[in-house]
Amino acid sequence: MQITPLSLEGVQLIRPRTFADARGFFRESYRLPLYRDLGIACSFVQDNHSYSAHKVLRGMHFQPGQAKLISVIEGEIFDVVIDIRPESPHFGKWEGIYLSGKEGNQLFIPDGYAHGFCVLSMGAHVCYKVSAVYDPLLERGFRYDDPTVGIAWPLSEPILSERDQLSPYLEEVMQ
Repeated sequence: MQITPLSLEGVQLIRPRTFADARGFFRESYRLPLYRDLGIACSFVQDNHSYSAHKVLRGMHFQPGQAKLISVIEGEIFDVVIDIRPESPHFGKWEGIYLSGKEGNQLFIPDGYAHGFCVLSMGAHVCYKVSAVYDPLLERGFRYDDPTVGIAWPLSEPILSERDQLSPYLEEVMQ
């Protein structure tokens, strides 16, 4: 397994080893002791699986106290992480990474970051582990197109949920 720190503190790209032959492939997608050895010491308590069609954009969402480990099982997404730690010198900065089921890469997102993604393939199955159980009273979100953040999404006219269409700007959420 190979791990690459990205430009935002604590955000890491993980490349699990894949063993492939004419029958298909095998990939170990998670082993607690190995991830702890890689510096990912949180305990994951819930697994989530979403399916989204082409051009669906989900985000920008976060829940205080919750880290995530993102994997794409099938399809391809552009995944975005934004530093929302008010004390951070990188507050409001974002980083985007392409994830696909074919490559099997994972993205670790520590607590203190918002997350969203858009689907580039005809559809995508996205699975993610979280370190805190979902709580609708704690979950927050802000606009995917907030001009103060300036995410360069690789698609135009995304398909959004009503919630994401009506989300406030980052500045309003952080007050």
